[in-house]
Amino acid sequence: MGSKMEELLATKSIFFAVIFILQYILTIESASSISARKPLANNSSGPVLYPPVQLYMHDDHVVVDNGIFSITIASPQGTVTGIEFNGIDNILNDHNGESDRGYWDVNWSDPKNPTDKLDKLIGEHFDVITNYENQVELSFKRYWKISQNGNRVSLNVDKRYVVLRGSSGFYSYGILERFKGWPDVDVYQGRIVFKLQDKLFRYMAVSDERQREMPSFEDRSRGEPLDYPEAVLLTHPSDSLLRGEVDDKYQYSTENKDNRVHGWICSDPPVGFWMITPSNEFRNGGPVKQDLTSHAGPVTLSMFFSTHYAGTDLGMEFRDGEPWKKVFGPVFIYLNSVASAESPTWLWADAKEEMLMQTDRWPYDFLNSSDFPRAHQRGVVSGRLFVRDVALARADSAFIGLAPPGTIGSWQVESKGYQFWTRTDNQGYFEIKNVRPGQYNLYAWVPGYIGDYMHPSIVNVLQGSRIRMGVLVFHPPRNGPTIWEIGVPDRTAAEFYVPEPNPTLMNQLYTSQRTESFRQYGLWDRYTDLYPEQDLVYRVGVSNYETDWFFAHVTRKVGNKTYIPTTWTILFDLENIEPTGNYTIQLALASATAAELHVRNLQKFLYLLVSSFTFP
Repeated sequence: MGSKMEELLATKSIFFAVIFILQYILTIESASSISARKPLANNSSGPVLYPPVQLYMHDDHVVVDNGIFSITIASPQGTVTGIEFNGIDNILNDHNGESDRGYWDVNWSDPKNPTDKLDKLIGEHFDVITNYENQVELSFKRYWKISQNGNRVSLNVDKRYVVLRGSSGFYSYGILERFKGWPDVDVYQGRIVFKLQDKLFRYMAVSDERQREMPSFEDRSRGEPLDYPEAVLLTHPSDSLLRGEVDDKYQYSTENKDNRVHGWICSDPPVGFWMITPSNEFRNGGPVKQDLTSHAGPVTLSMFFSTHYAGTDLGMEFRDGEPWKKVFGPVFIYLNSVASAESPTWLWADAKEEMLMQTDRWPYDFLNSSDFPRAHQRGVVSGRLFVRDVALARADSAFIGLAPPGTIGSWQVESKGYQFWTRTDNQGYFEIKNVRPGQYNLYAWVPGYIGDYMHPSIVNVLQGSRIRMGVLVFHPPRNGPTIWEIGVPDRTAAEFYVPEPNPTLMNQLYTSQRTESFRQYGLWDRYTDLYPEQDLVYRVGVSNYETDWFFAHVTRKVGNKTYIPTTWTILFDLENIEPTGNYTIQLALASATAAELHVRNLQKFLYLLVSSFTFP
């Protein structure tokens, strides 16, 4: 009996020793082999597998190190000057100055002197918000003074960086604020920017279909400028396979609803750098507004708000001393790696998984700011949407969301407040979760139906509230039966004819992608090639909009950088015309920028009433 007990105790001792050694190995290993890791809560009492987060403060910079990576931030400026990870001393481009590697900035102007100005929001005060073994949160602030009017954007700035224990990446968010009585100002763009080592990061991924080897900044500088500075024809790239292609950062734009993860891959060592946006609540323009992602440089962005693809209508105008405050972010900058024997493409798959995990954790519960409400401080709005057109139908896959009070469709030019969007299920049910307390209108549109829906009442969301809107009915504009229709009212031009690009001005990424081919450079000039003398004529019942309706109503090129308006003609036959009746033409535009559209009736006997002029 005694020998069996001793044998059992010896076995248990070996077992405990194995566990102890395994835990020790895991602790040491955590600094070099990275995957998607779950941070411990600040009050966690579980076993410690990862080194504690360490904060090192120096005269002009601070370093935060969690054993997986370290980040160096200039103090008190708040610009990220270095990121050390997986044997790379600095992922960021250290050939740039310290203020030009990782930074926040805004574009703004004084209404009295509307010249575009760039402000990098350089901090002047540094504070340690949290310094625990499981979390470090840092703040870099700048306070605006009236003596700076005209030289700095009139905003108070609080830039935050958060590093968690066991997390392979860091968070950043910012709080921008104006006080009542401050001077008028126009603010057009706000973002966070990271510029990476160009010798290491050459492969960019924006989506499953949109990823490729990219040219370097030097490749672009040796190229031939095209119609605008962002577009360059690569004439002498370091990679000969890129010769003759067009590089243009706008070719990698993405709609807000899909702009959730993008970034860069280094092949040696195999490392990924990713921008993850777990929520769109702080972005402007709604779910289908497009904006920049990553582009040649190598550069990775998180665009919080901009006037891209819409013009100044999307800018923020502050007048008559209007006060304002908004939290942008957090976004998560994710770092991952694989063993050298594994495929670097795994890094993209892992980044997508991390994006889903970060999204599931939203709203984060570890931020130390009263301006960022946690889940229990937010509300839920639910209901069911129907469409009453020819008959009553369930609004399948409708976009429905909350945005600041306004008019029908005003969410499309909304930038100052927060927006919360979702899709209905195939029965028309919806649930909008994690809504910040505040007053909103409920907006919606249904693919396949023209027009917009807005609930007539203000939706007042309180902390922890659950608001049931009940059954809602959207009545698309209709004055009678449809006689003819060209295209599908779904806020895209995907169904129309997109021409092949000029063979000397191509991006090979899009040569085999029908859904993204509209991003090719110079397609506006292809209209002139197709219609050199006479404009487009579409005959209802004969023409096919997939092949005969150009995807964008553009101007015609008649000379060197000279363009003239174009007039498209729709021909149709009507039988049994009602002499005293009205005939209505409804127009739905997927987008419009700096454009003017006129509708003319060339047949005097037919009266056309133009209505439902929709600008998604």
